[in-house]
Amino acid sequence: METGYDPEAALPATAAEMTPPEGLFLVAYRQGVPIGCGGLKLHGSGPAEIKRMWVSPGARRLGVGRRLLAALEAKAASLGAPAIRLDTNGVLVEAIAMYESNGFRPVPAFNSEPHATHWFEKVIPGRS
Repeated sequence: METGYDPEAALPATAAEMTPPEGLFLVAYRQGVPIGCGGLKLHGSGPAEIKRMWVSPGARRLGVGRRLLAALEAKAASLGAPAIRLDTNGVLVEAIAMYESNGFRPVPAFNSEPHATHWFEKVIPGRS
């Protein structure tokens, strides 16, 4: 799996799970063309989960991923989530570096996502 993600093998993240009040899905556009996205799944009073983070190869290293991540974190905080979790694959080195530089720390596996090799969590300040 060279890309680190196989949509056919991934755990489902349905439209209902990515729609308020269960979650949300953000899309970043540049001149009307989608260049990035990310979803947030809420889990009651537990940690929120970031799903389907993606930035178009031509838009990488422009801060799109950081802005999406910040927006998802802000929304999770505004909804009272105590923390945010995400999973990723080890081939996505730049994504892992971005998550770590934004305060996400490695944690034990919290799901059975088949593509995941790394799991991260960030405690939302004032919520722990």
